[in-house]
Amino acid sequence: MGSHCHAFLLQRRHRHRPDGRPLLRNPHRAAAVKTLRDIGEDALIDRLTRLVPRDPDPAAGPGDDCAVIDPGPVSAELQLLKTDAMVAGVHFLPDTPPRAVGWKAAARVVSDFAAMGGKPGRFLVTLALPPETSVSWAEELYRGIGDCLAAFGAVLAGGETSRVPPGSAAVISIAATGSVRREHLALRSTACPGQTLLVTGTLGGSLAGKHLNFTPRAKEAYWLVSEFKPTAMMDLSDGLAKDLPRLAVASGCGCVLDHAALPLSPGCTAAQALNDGEDFELLLAIELERVPGLLAAWATAFPSLPLTAIGHLVPAGSGETLTGGWDHFSKLG
Repeated sequence: MGSHCHAFLLQRRHRHRPDGRPLLRNPHRAAAVKTLRDIGEDALIDRLTRLVPRDPDPAAGPGDDCAVIDPGPVSAELQLLKTDAMVAGVHFLPDTPPRAVGWKAAARVVSDFAAMGGKPGRFLVTLALPPETSVSWAEELYRGIGDCLAAFGAVLAGGETSRVPPGSAAVISIAATGSVRREHLALRSTACPGQTLLVTGTLGGSLAGKHLNFTPRAKEAYWLVSEFKPTAMMDLSDGLAKDLPRLAVASGCGCVLDHAALPLSPGCTAAQALNDGEDFELLLAIELERVPGLLAAWATAFPSLPLTAIGHLVPAGSGETLTGGWDHFSKLG
């Protein structure tokens, strides 16, 4: 290569002007570059989904626990679509028993179907594993997935396997279909100010292992939509402090939380109940006048599982501001 070529490459590498003066970076332009840590998960989803065509049906698409597909008026049921992913080191530790990992991977999806008032159907499982993964680990993972599918009446329909570079984190991704009767469909976006907020079970304790052995509230959700249709419902995966504002905003409301009423898991503080995440309990809204009847009927139907009123919805722009909970990006160091 000639000397002129070398000079050209050096000039490009050090970003000089044609007259030899260094080309300085614009500090304002550099400061304007945003990262995922800067904007967080919810803002990222909002930005990305604006870039692609979206289903015009307001009950479908991003923003709820599942996507909803209407097959037409001849069908008494709506179709639910869900995808979910888990990554080693983020959702489970490398030494977590693989059967527990498999249960959690499938149960997270079942929990989302339950939050919509629906039932799971067919599952597609994608595994991306480093080549040093033992065969027995993969087999135990699938046994855990199978345990969950069998427990909730779902089946495996297919999937995909791929590799990641040696030493990389394992990735488990599940896509699934489910169904819900039209009259049972529960959304996040249909509550109103003045309605009471309730939560099933207890909150906090995921870091102590609850996130690996939880039972999706599928039976309880089906009972709710059949007997006392909530005005809105979702499952708690990122912590009450993160998920309650999502329901309130989706419904065009604010919220007021009765912190003293929070049902705490044994050994947990109120801060843990708000922020730990992965409770996989149901958060629901219902009209104030229906609360006494709901609580009485619930106590008969599910005597060992509490249902607790924890606050109420208020008009948008009022109420309290909750911060915390889990965000995949803002929590990074």
